[in-house]
Parts: sequence; C-alpha cells; structure tokens
Amino acid sequence: MNRPESDILKAVKAAAAVFHVNPEEISGISPLKNGMTNESFLFHVHGKKYIIRIPGEGTDRLINRAQEAAVYQVISGHSLCDDPIYINSESGYKITRYLEGARVCDAGSEKDLKKAVKKLVELHRLHLTVPYTFELFKQIEFYENLWEGSASVYQDYAETKKNVFSLREYIEKTEKDWCLTHIDAVPDNFLFYETQEGEQVQLIDWEYSGMQDPHVDIAMFCIYSLYNKQQADRLIDLYFEEAGGTCGADVRFKIYAYISICGLLWSNWCEFKSRLGIEFGEYSLRQYQFAKDYYQYAMEEMRKKQDDG
Repeated sequence: MNRPESDILKAVKAAAAVFHVNPEEISGISPLKNGMTNESFLFHVHGKKYIIRIPGEGTDRLINRAQEAAVYQVISGHSLCDDPIYINSESGYKITRYLEGARVCDAGSEKDLKKAVKKLVELHRLHLTVPYTFELFKQIEFYENLWEGSASVYQDYAETKKNVFSLREYIEKTEKDWCLTHIDAVPDNFLFYETQEGEQVQLIDWEYSGMQDPHVDIAMFCIYSLYNKQQADRLIDLYFEEAGGTCGADVRFKIYAYISICGLLWSNWCEFKSRLGIEFGEYSLRQYQFAKDYYQYAMEEMRKKQDDG
C-alpha cells in the first residue's frame, strides 16, 4: 500500500518537535512497518535511529491512548520492552529507539515459539494491574456498533454470534488468574534482537492491553498466526511447559473458547476497517472461520466432559 506523503510529513514534524530540531535535521525517514492498526517510520536524528508510530485510519475510534500511556508506566522497569522515548496520550504518536538487526517471531519456528512463550509467562507471572479491563464480549459489540447499522458481510453472522455468545456463561464462571494481559500478543509483536548477553526478546505494542485472563494471549497468538488445530495445541502445550505444568482438559476447552471469541472479535474489527477501505484479505476471512471452528471444538470438549462425568 502506498503511503501518502502527508504521513511522512506528519512523522517528520512530530519527530522534529520531540527532539527540538528543524525538520531538515530529520533524515533517512522511510516506511518501516505497515501494521494493521498503525504505520511506522524509521528516521535518523543526532546520529541515532528511531521509530515513530503514526496511528492509522479509524484508530482514534479503536484505541484509548491515555490507557496505553498508563500501561507503559506500569510495565516500565520490568524488562518487557524499552520505555518509549516519547508517547502522546492524545494523538497516539510514539517514538522508540531502533534496535539494530531486530526481527519478529517466526510463528513456524519452535525455537522462536519457546522464547516467545517464555516472555509471555514472564509477563503473566508479574501479576501487574491496571484500572481497566479488555472485555471480550463488550469489544465484539463495540466493533459491531462501528458498522453503524450495516449488516455483516457474512450471511450466517447472526447464528455465529449467537454460538460464540453462548460460551459467555462458561467463561464468566471459570476461575482465572486475572492480571495485565497484552491482548495483541501476536508474532509480529515479539521482537528478537542481539545483545552481548545473547538474543533477547521484547514484547511491543501494548495499545490493546488491559486486565484479562492471561490465556487470552495464547488464543490471540494462534489466530493471528492462522494456526491449524494441531499448531494451536502445540503452542498451548509449550506455554504450560514453560509455566511448569500441563494444560488440563478444562483449561484447553477454555482456550478453544477464547480462540472462537477472539476470532469473532477481530473479524468484527476487520469488518470496520473494511468499511474504511482497508482490507486484510485471508486474515479477515480466517478470523471469522476461527470463530466458527473453535466454537465446535469447544462444544466437542464440553460433550466429552459430560460423557465422562
């Protein structure tokens, strides 16, 4: 997708203001990442490299930037990621230092997955708290309301939504280790980079984070990676191995339910973005399919439990 010049100009002006230099002193600016929510640019100033994030189309209706800024204060000092050089809780502009040679997690590499789940377990064990929750079912409704009365592109949406929402009672009754959860814990947000101590991992982009069951992070990783069931089960096993245990049948059922719920959530998110002219192709279609498939998997697990009982 071609980025309009205005985005680059906005990035230059914002960076110049933060570093108290003339715009002409901001050099080497180039697109770095065309994310699903934001756009990012690499630039040079004072002989160093930085990344500036510019919120994308419609983001002001999706993200509470004041909450995001508060999260960065809570996670500061816990070795989860670098503190931003600059973050604006109103505009959503954010500047971070550039990590030379950094790469994102390869969702097909077990070596990478083990390091990613180690970072996730590290986050969850901190039991950090913030005064707000990422409410899954509320967010599904919120994204749907952003369609402003338009019907879903999926003819069986009403049935799918009814099925997904039927999981709500079980989820709400299930005991959870409630804590600050990343929510957008997808492979692209695990940043691998080299240091003198070896390869390190940062967990970046905390704009959706809030209080939740940490197992939602496992579900989110699966659906963004477009995993099949075997791959999802392997990620679940890796997470619990890192946490020092195994995943029981009840917890696996709960994670299947989360995959279904989160699939519908991001499908609705994608439908809102589509109405702005932003398409995500296979990703969007697969999110909706996750909602349907994992509802069935969850129901199969529940029936097995009832038969065994």
